[in-house]
Amino acid sequence: MTNSVDKKNKRKPYNIKDRKDKDAAYRTLIRPELADELYDKILTKIVVQKKYRDPNYSAKELANDLDTNTRYLSAVVNSRFGMNYSNLLNEYRVKEALHLLKDKRYADLTIEQISAKVGFANRQSFYAAFYKNKGETPNDYRKRHEQK
Repeated sequence: MTNSVDKKNKRKPYNIKDRKDKDAAYRTLIRPELADELYDKILTKIVVQKKYRDPNYSAKELANDLDTNTRYLSAVVNSRFGMNYSNLLNEYRVKEALHLLKDKRYADLTIEQISAKVGFANRQSFYAAFYKNKGETPNDYRKRHEQK
């Protein structure tokens, strides 16, 4: 009993919180065809055009670019990607950061420079997102891969 209480009370590093599933009715109102179309457009904008690198690229801006509204956009991101807009961008930012941290061509860049290059607005949000996705800090990740 005390062990489960200890786990609940233990703070996670970087203020990371467990994901809570929310049951928003509007998510089921979007037609599957429209959701598929928006999903493809989101991937094109965020991944192919690498909009995740822009630290100021908001959900509202993406919705405008895709000629939709933020509610539909949010519904598709939540249902198809299983996360919110910020987490989606951060996931792709971290994926790119992983490559840069391992690549010897970027060994002279600081963690902060890599963070900015992949689209994070500040060091704290980079460390928090990196830790949430990888379970270790960017510094630890880089050091581990320098030895190889």
